[in-house]
Amino acid sequence: MLEKFGLKQIRLNLPFRLNHVNCFLAEGENGWKIIDTGLHNQETMERWKKELAGKEVTDIILTHYHPDHFGYAGALQKKTGAHVWMSETDEKNGKLSWEKEAIEGLEQNYRQAGVPEDISKRMKNNTMEFIPRVTPYPTVNHYLQEKETLVLGNNEYEIFSAPGHSDGMVVFYNRENNLLLSADQILPKITPNISYWFHGDPNPLKSYLNSLDRLSELDAEIVVPSHGRPFYGANDRIREIQAHHDDRLNVTLELLNEGGTVYDVCQKMFRKTLTVHETRFAIGETLAHLEYLRYQGECKREMSEKGYIYHR
Repeated sequence: MLEKFGLKQIRLNLPFRLNHVNCFLAEGENGWKIIDTGLHNQETMERWKKELAGKEVTDIILTHYHPDHFGYAGALQKKTGAHVWMSETDEKNGKLSWEKEAIEGLEQNYRQAGVPEDISKRMKNNTMEFIPRVTPYPTVNHYLQEKETLVLGNNEYEIFSAPGHSDGMVVFYNRENNLLLSADQILPKITPNISYWFHGDPNPLKSYLNSLDRLSELDAEIVVPSHGRPFYGANDRIREIQAHHDDRLNVTLELLNEGGTVYDVCQKMFRKTLTVHETRFAIGETLAHLEYLRYQGECKREMSEKGYIYHR
């Protein structure tokens, strides 16, 4: 399907329950452009070596700073000499989030969220494990700007800011074919993780829902996501995602009748057994919903010896 648009999908394995990420190759006038790079690990290195054999790479374009998109960019830039493009916001987040000092501070943040000490330590240590998967950092040569255009394969794409999943995520839209490269903004089967990470955007869920509203104005016919297969009908999927978050917000509010810490609410919202890695995302997502409700004036937050307590 993508070949007619001059794009090649590179599906890279991930060692998580979400077991893959879609990256892309597009041939340009002077060489090849890469969109997202996967984690920096041996399997990713070998796969790109095979895919790029005999190819001159001119540009590496990053949709956002999360490890499965940003991780191998710095090492690949060193190998190819390519220019790296990404948003200024997510360059800063990428270089902040994976520093030891910032990660050490997470343990205190998790304690304030009511997470038990042993689990807080494991969550912090799990984050530390990502440092070699995202370093060396790339040198960003160009900051992607809203409504700027770039050519990928056979077509010109407009850049749209799509904050929420990350503060500085961007997506790419081709008007001629009504095609959206949606990154992690709109996924076909799962809802993107929207987390509060104790820094940056204080209300990421509001930003995400606002981003969906803006993208719905495009009414894209073809959606090419970073996880899962391309699909048709962006607005149908947007409505499903909006309904999901409406439901989660209602459930969250009901759970606050008795009040509780972030961890208390998280335990009730996510009842299946989670890995430490998944618990990090569950805590972040619970916080994002709680903070959305707090900014809406539908709940309050107070500090206690257990950490922050949220209640209606």
